[in-house]
Amino acid sequence: MARMSPGERKEAIVDAALAVALRKGLGATTVRDVAAEMGTSSGLIHHYFDSMDDVLASAFDRAASQDLAGVEQAMEREQTAVGKLRAFFDNYSIADNEWAFQLWLDAWSEASRRPALAATSERLNVAWQQLLAATIKNGRFDCDDPDATAWRIISLLDGLSLQVIAHSSILSRATVTEWISAYAESELGLRPGSLAPRGAIRARSGLESGGDGKSLGT
Repeated sequence: MARMSPGERKEAIVDAALAVALRKGLGATTVRDVAAEMGTSSGLIHHYFDSMDDVLASAFDRAASQDLAGVEQAMEREQTAVGKLRAFFDNYSIADNEWAFQLWLDAWSEASRRPALAATSERLNVAWQQLLAATIKNGRFDCDDPDATAWRIISLLDGLSLQVIAHSSILSRATVTEWISAYAESELGLRPGSLAPRGAIRARSGLESGGDGKSLGT
């Protein structure tokens, strides 16, 4: 292998672990798999990480943190609280990318056996909830308990997303988007359709304004 600094080598191990995990799942990824992916020995992995649990936690952290950062960036581009909420739902990776949701499923499944992975998935799960709760608080919506509301919305979204991944012939992504938007609107005292995807808002706006496509002001 090319000569690397200790930090670069550790990052390369995480990269390899994530690549294997995306193919085989976190639970089925072994030290030998990661070493083979890198073209090196298992001893190198053990030199940089205390356990395979730490390797998998780092790989999951890498992928999930990047997803979270992407959603935060999309939300920051919005000027209104409703726009930020819509961006959150539009970009919520668990609802849109099967590979991302599969990693979360693997992390939840392995959590009881791998303390480092459990701690990482819990921290990131709370980060998603806190992002949504902060948006609700800052938007001053009609909501008595933003933290509880955020947990309910996240939990419903995760549960519906699981149905899409496991039983796509029964429930579609479009249906998930419709249901979660309607539920969030009811929780936050918003008028129906306020959190609909942008394409749906434009179409509805055109109909309501006689076809000239004017914004509804959300």
